[in-house]
Amino acid sequence: MFKTYETELAGRKLVIETGKMAGLANGSVLVRYGDTCVLVNVTASKEPREGIDFFPLSVDFEEKLYSVGKIPGGFLKREGKPSDKAILTSRAIDRPLRPLFPKDFRNDVVVVGTVLCVEQDNSPEVAAMIGAASALAISDIPFNGPTAAVNVGLVDGKIVINPTVEQRENSDLTLTVAATEKKITMIEAGANEVPDDIMLKAIKEAHKEIKKICKFINKIQKEIGKPKFEYKSFEVDHDVYEFVETNFKEEMKEKVQEADKETRDRNIDELTKKIEETYTEKMGEEAFEEHKKDVGEAIYKLEKKCVREMIYFEHKRVDGRQLDEIRPLSCEVGLLPRVHGSALFTRGQTQVMSIATLGMISEEQVLDGIDTEESKRYMHHYNFPSYSVGEARPSRGPGRREVGHGALAEKALVPVLPSKEEFPYAIRVVSEVLSSNGSTSQASICGSTLSLMDAGVPIKRPVAGISTGLVTNPEKDDDYVMLVDIQGLEDFFGDMDFKVGGTEKGITAIQVDIKCDGLTYDIIKEAFEKTRKARQHILDDVMAPVIREPRADVSEYAPRIVSTQIKVEKIKDVIGPGGKMINKIIEETGVKIDIEEDGQVFIYSTDREKAIQALEMVEDIVREVEPGGIYYGEVVRLMNFGAFVDLGCGGKEGLLHISKISKERIKNIEDVLHVGDKITVKVINIDDQDRINLSMLDFNDSHDFGDGGKNHEDK
Repeated sequence: MFKTYETELAGRKLVIETGKMAGLANGSVLVRYGDTCVLVNVTASKEPREGIDFFPLSVDFEEKLYSVGKIPGGFLKREGKPSDKAILTSRAIDRPLRPLFPKDFRNDVVVVGTVLCVEQDNSPEVAAMIGAASALAISDIPFNGPTAAVNVGLVDGKIVINPTVEQRENSDLTLTVAATEKKITMIEAGANEVPDDIMLKAIKEAHKEIKKICKFINKIQKEIGKPKFEYKSFEVDHDVYEFVETNFKEEMKEKVQEADKETRDRNIDELTKKIEETYTEKMGEEAFEEHKKDVGEAIYKLEKKCVREMIYFEHKRVDGRQLDEIRPLSCEVGLLPRVHGSALFTRGQTQVMSIATLGMISEEQVLDGIDTEESKRYMHHYNFPSYSVGEARPSRGPGRREVGHGALAEKALVPVLPSKEEFPYAIRVVSEVLSSNGSTSQASICGSTLSLMDAGVPIKRPVAGISTGLVTNPEKDDDYVMLVDIQGLEDFFGDMDFKVGGTEKGITAIQVDIKCDGLTYDIIKEAFEKTRKARQHILDDVMAPVIREPRADVSEYAPRIVSTQIKVEKIKDVIGPGGKMINKIIEETGVKIDIEEDGQVFIYSTDREKAIQALEMVEDIVREVEPGGIYYGEVVRLMNFGAFVDLGCGGKEGLLHISKISKERIKNIEDVLHVGDKITVKVINIDDQDRINLSMLDFNDSHDFGDGGKNHEDK
């Protein structure tokens, strides 16, 4: 049955329709936010897959270019693999939903948000996040929601919910918050060094709006929601777990207390083998084969319980650190001799090498998506090879996790980069994870800051990243233990990975992953306080002693840039017919040239002298020919009455009459001039038909020609 529900979000109409489309999905809604339309469908498998030991949730945010009136580029002319923006949105939809499914649920669940129409003022990402929660709420899929989401901006110091395009362009904050009625379930942010208190206030303002949407979704669910279906529980067999815990809990506590990841993994492997052998000996081969999977789950559950209890009750961490103690840190720069900038950042057993490359503005990334961003000048890529965790797997290119971590580091660094006018380069940083034991994304922020400074990029201030973890008491919201600088095991078994990047002035990026039912304001506030303190320690005591400010100049292997501004109407003269003029400059000097639509000309070369030569050639082409101007030109044609001289100003020629060459009478012009001669001439006048008349008589040697007298007007 077709149903329509309407409310208001940030002063704009929000409509949820259901019952008209995609009737075979478990749950389906069409979300209309203004003129933005997103169709969200959720489906679940009837039975869990054989051998599955995790909850297989899959989320796809599908950008359709017809939604913004575009035809896809490329040969195929159809949408291909998802863009980075689509991947990041899929992850943003996934993160608040995943913790709200039953812990023992193993059926496949697929969420698909298809963008049908976009009005740029109304975010399709927000519509998709609300749609996913709504579709799950009314479906028969077990789900403990609802959740909802909004975007938040900070415009002229004022917090704005779901900012418009114009507001986003002037905003110091790009924040997405997801939450249930009671708690925050996801935070994703990029910011221009926003203070902690302002960030927390923005999150609270977002939650006010989210609560209204959650109540709206609850109302829809009560009216048309399907009963949730029964599912096969994958809770560990009680008797098997009791056997494992009773006999091996103390030994498990002992085995997990090891700072070295490889040694700890080896300890757990040895204990696992011992538990399996003991169970087989006590219960018999047949019973072990029947409950082999339960034994494995019980070992995992016991390890998790031991780690959490040590942290929660004893305030002990597996590597012996205090709760707020950071692992040993070190860094260095300039490792690689011929790249433009390089750095190595090490935190415990996590190690990331970041390499910076400078290129032409024309090498910035072109984006083909559904929003207003068409290109980006700064690109950050994150690679996570299998050897970084001691595994033997072939590389198959970046996955969603790699895209997400690269985007987080990119967000953290963009606010401190110089403008294109200050530093006219495209910039790419690649973070190679060499060893991983947690917080690689935050190590890549630190390493990339160092590599940018090593490359001579004049960033405003250094940026550092740190993460905090959490172990909660599910019975009491205000009863928890927070950890600073979590390693892999603490992330895996804990309730939160709260990543914050920023400078000494404020926050530049946030990403929060949780495994519990949400975070209170007190937890978020404390996370901000702890990350700020840790961040300052990294900036002052670890990074600053290695490199305190960007290098004064770029690497000798990086392209040098000289630039000039020309009139827009002169661009065609510099390019020339069929590119003749610009190609001539490139061939003669070996430089690379970018010309912007506004007339900015950027010349790139590793040889500064060649760059200056090319700049002079460009300026010669665009220089206006004016009466009284003195030029160093080339004789291109001889006539019996004089010579035509190329003035080097976009191919403009002037006539040097034979009577204006010398005070003495000249019988034959070939006696004094030849084609190819370089001569200095003065423009006497330009007649009504734009004919230029020249003279070699009407100036003296006292004139300052500048730069060797090449094509510069008399000053």
